[in-house]
Amino acid sequence: MRPTKRHFLEVSAAEAHAAETEALDGFNEYEKMLYLLGRHKKDLKNIQSMEQKAEFKKKILPDYLPWIESALSQGNGKQDNVLMTWLIWAIDSEQYHLALEIAEYAIHQGLVLPENFDRTLCSAVAEEFADKAKIAQKLNRPFEVAYLEKVAQLTDEQDMPDESRARLYRELGLLKMTSDPEQGLAYLERALELNLNIGVQGDVKKLRKQLEKDEPKAEDNLTTEQSAARQAGRKVTAFCLLIFPTLLFY
Repeated sequence: MRPTKRHFLEVSAAEAHAAETEALDGFNEYEKMLYLLGRHKKDLKNIQSMEQKAEFKKKILPDYLPWIESALSQGNGKQDNVLMTWLIWAIDSEQYHLALEIAEYAIHQGLVLPENFDRTLCSAVAEEFADKAKIAQKLNRPFEVAYLEKVAQLTDEQDMPDESRARLYRELGLLKMTSDPEQGLAYLERALELNLNIGVQGDVKKLRKQLEKDEPKAEDNLTTEQSAARQAGRKVTAFCLLIFPTLLFY
């Protein structure tokens, strides 16, 4: 690049930055963050790849972290479209801990997603996390079941479409199939109750067959009374997990 052209570009960039700074002089901090968010949304529209969009969001996150952390720590409960946009963007860019922090605060304070999002807060969180878990499973990549358990805890008493909750329980059940077949079955059966077309009939049959096969081995050394008590306890546990998923965190 010729020195004259480089100089021209540097001067142009400096002038543009100065003009932008001057234009923002009368803005409060929230308005400045909204302005920055709008600029980055325009940048995202010029990116076609979903993978590159996620990388871009991860790259610009440090520009927003001070604002996000301040909003969460102050806890004033005001509607904050910067914060709520980053709830979804954090999931997109696989910043799951941050997304859950924002989600917990937003649900507690009764915040809503900005108008450009067409879903309610809880259904969006449930579906986005479920989709991430589903993708990870298809690619044979690990996904922390604790993320989905936390989402279930946060949204258990919140209204959302049955389809959204079924998707969440489906992924919870699939992730639990190996480590905890009984709990996995409970989640999958609940998903099936919420949506008969959720596509877990085969997994439910497989788990039921597996648990029936394992039952005699576990019961060999038990008396009739002990066996009956154990089966009753399992039913109560499965029921409680479906009705009170928050018990998983105590």
